[in-house]
Amino acid sequence: MTDKLHHLHFPNESPAYRQARNALLAAEMELRCQIERVAAQRRGLPHGGEVPQDYLFEATGGKRRKLSELFGNKDTLAIYSFMFGPERERPCPGCTHFLDGLDGSAPHIAQRLNFVVVAKSPIARIMDFAKERGWRHLDLLSTAGNSYDRDYFGDSSALSPGVRRQQEFEDGKEWDMPILNVFRRDGDRIRHFWGSELLYVPPEPGQEYRHNDLLDPLWNMLDVAPEGRGDFHPKLEYGKA
Repeated sequence: MTDKLHHLHFPNESPAYRQARNALLAAEMELRCQIERVAAQRRGLPHGGEVPQDYLFEATGGKRRKLSELFGNKDTLAIYSFMFGPERERPCPGCTHFLDGLDGSAPHIAQRLNFVVVAKSPIARIMDFAKERGWRHLDLLSTAGNSYDRDYFGDSSALSPGVRRQQEFEDGKEWDMPILNVFRRDGDRIRHFWGSELLYVPPEPGQEYRHNDLLDPLWNMLDVAPEGRGDFHPKLEYGKA
């Protein structure tokens, strides 16, 4: 198909560059189609399981909010489990960079679905970190006192023995985990729609899990650079250049 396209030509590029770039463009076009095929397959999932309870989350000001209330006037709710449990001195840097980006996107996301972020620390501790980070738009809640993270794999405590072995989890050690779950309200029923289960399958050689890459501008930006991702890992703070 690309031999029928009119291509760009950047200043002083060589014929070898253009030939290679055109081949890459064909691959990028196929990837675009594959992304939509996967998205259509995701949208076509049959009904997921009904939620086992109307989880009660800790909110600011001593308030509590039910899962059913988080939908507001929308029928779709996304919940991101943030790795900031009470046993952690500081939050996960990977989760933090991800939420840095989503804080800016949250008002746009809210036009189509509701989005909340939960963590296992008490709400006051979560809000202190949000203030430190400058987050303004994220809807933050605590799962302290409920079993949401256990039930929807925002921690490792309910993983089967087979998955634990596959993921090399040590016996007796549990971790909070960075999973995104999407729920759909159908009348008076709430069902699970999709979760970023790629987190719990072995990564390809030389790759990390990439379970949220679809939503992550950092990794997508690094992928268009000549250096690629390299061995970079996000940090909570960086020294001045």
